[in-house]
Amino acid sequence: MEIETVKKDLEAVLTDYFSTVDLKKGAIFVLGSSTSEVRGEWKGTESSLDVGKAIIETVQSFLKPREINLAVQGCEHINRALLIERSVAEKKELEIVSVKPAIHAGGGTQVAAYQEMTDPVEVEHIVADGGIDIGGTDIGMHVKYVQIPVRLAHRDVGSARVVGLSSRPKLIGGERARYTFTEDNLKDIR
Repeated sequence: MEIETVKKDLEAVLTDYFSTVDLKKGAIFVLGSSTSEVRGEWKGTESSLDVGKAIIETVQSFLKPREINLAVQGCEHINRALLIERSVAEKKELEIVSVKPAIHAGGGTQVAAYQEMTDPVEVEHIVADGGIDIGGTDIGMHVKYVQIPVRLAHRDVGSARVVGLSSRPKLIGGERARYTFTEDNLKDIR
């Protein structure tokens, strides 16, 4: 698997994602990634730190300028814990757990993120605003309800399928409730 192909594929995916989804400054973006799947192998069988580094570099090139926080989901061998900067975990009052990622317990992408982050910690649960899942790692448990699938024109990174998720606030109320505001209905609440 050519690293430049991984980066190019992921740039196309993220360009699609951010042309559709407007995550706000300070939002949490969860990344699930199987470097084995990117390489055309079954999850957990051919983890690659080099592929993980390419993925983290590319994702961070989209998130950092937008001031969006990255949370990287680990594999099932660390109960899908999420790697995040300590400052974000503390600000969001997330419970920090004791585990350090390894290539076969966390995966290549989480190890690469651990090496790139300033003060990384693992948390067991998170409520992210959106994210992408590279290779079927099931990030849905980490994205807040109501989840919205993001239709991507570019759906592959290497050999791995990519799914995007966004979220929105719940729509509550009955038939008279309003979910968008226009000049006409704003006068009702003024």
